[in-house]
Amino acid sequence: MIRFLLLSLICASLHAAPPNIILILSDDQSWGDYSFMGHKQIETPQIDQLAAQSLTYTRGYVTAPLCRPSLATLFTGLYTHQHGITGNDLLGPDGKKKANRRSPDGAKLHQQLYDQFRACTGIADELGKNGYLSLQTGKWWEGDPKVSGFTHAMTHADPQRGGRHGDAGLKVSRKGIDDVRSFLDTAKSEKKPFFIWHAPFLPHTPHNPPKELFKKYKALVDSPHVARYYAMVEWFDQTCGELFNELDQRGLTKNTVIIYITDNGWIQSTDSGRYAPLSKQDVHEGGIRTPLMIKWPGHIEPLMDKTTPVSSIDIAPTILKLAGADVPKAMTGIDLRDRAALQKRNTVFGVDHSHDIRGVDKRVANLESRFVVQGDWKLILHNPANFPPPGYGNIRNGKKNNPEGKSELYKLIDDPYELSNLADKHPDKVASLTKVLNTWWDGSDKD
Repeated sequence: MIRFLLLSLICASLHAAPPNIILILSDDQSWGDYSFMGHKQIETPQIDQLAAQSLTYTRGYVTAPLCRPSLATLFTGLYTHQHGITGNDLLGPDGKKKANRRSPDGAKLHQQLYDQFRACTGIADELGKNGYLSLQTGKWWEGDPKVSGFTHAMTHADPQRGGRHGDAGLKVSRKGIDDVRSFLDTAKSEKKPFFIWHAPFLPHTPHNPPKELFKKYKALVDSPHVARYYAMVEWFDQTCGELFNELDQRGLTKNTVIIYITDNGWIQSTDSGRYAPLSKQDVHEGGIRTPLMIKWPGHIEPLMDKTTPVSSIDIAPTILKLAGADVPKAMTGIDLRDRAALQKRNTVFGVDHSHDIRGVDKRVANLESRFVVQGDWKLILHNPANFPPPGYGNIRNGKKNNPEGKSELYKLIDDPYELSNLADKHPDKVASLTKVLNTWWDGSDKD
């Protein structure tokens, strides 16, 4: 009898319905801009609750501090120098003007870049092989999402109608989630598990939050630019709540995995609507660090991990393993549920390239910086050919920050805002981490 029960349990587990999976991507948000991360003014109750219900890594890192290369990594599980999406916009043959998607020559160049990206295995295709329906919403750069395996998509990607980085998809959450609701109806009617790439254009510019939220933060801070940004963060939090409530009302919460990360950091300038130095487009913590959460009620034990560094490179293989799909060998990330393996690795990597891609096959020409985080230590190496990057020359402690482009070494446990460069004091640590970084990728054209 006991043997029969055990066999029944095993068979039931083998035939258990695979979980639905939603990947939520914040767009341009600093790692500390959440209530649960200790921010004293911004309120994020919905994401705070998600963090409390998740296996949450507060030391998450993206592999690039710019949206397009960062998103390409999330979709392919590959590093920037492997998938080839090094920047946001593609320059033409003259290396000066951006290639016009609407012109025949520009369209041809962009198609070459799309084809290169599509040669990489993506999560939507792999999930489709395992019976998943998939929806693309929000930010998406790589042409028609359906060509990359999505069964449903908000983005049309037609350059003649303004296609660039998401077009109609960018309305999600800013204008509600009706497309998500329609997709959930379809998944229910077809009785299939689903995957949603949920990448709202929030809290990204334009910073045009609801008036009541702007009024709330304007009373708390001196800068109207900061107030608008803070309001955008809370607006984004509210839209996450709208999505969570929809899942609850449909009875989907229990068997839906939610993974959360931001695409890159953002520190709001106090005197303009732009970002401050050492955030977006920079491999300092303000550009690459992000909380990373994974929630699956009853299957993943909630825990707040404040020490283990993890990477956006880990998300694609985690999603595929959750779905019972094969993980391509090219994906070197670790399942985010395997804390022992992540702690043993204890190292993450990434790069910064310039905003514009200087050629479809030129993956080094616009390289600006590389970084490695190993335990509490972080090393940044700059590419002399492209230093200083635009906007890098800020002032710290009354001095211009690293005008010569020297190596930067920080002990993050003591200095999370990277105020004290310890490279001169610890040359042995610089040497050892340089070796680790070069073993991963030495900044050359080789993969």
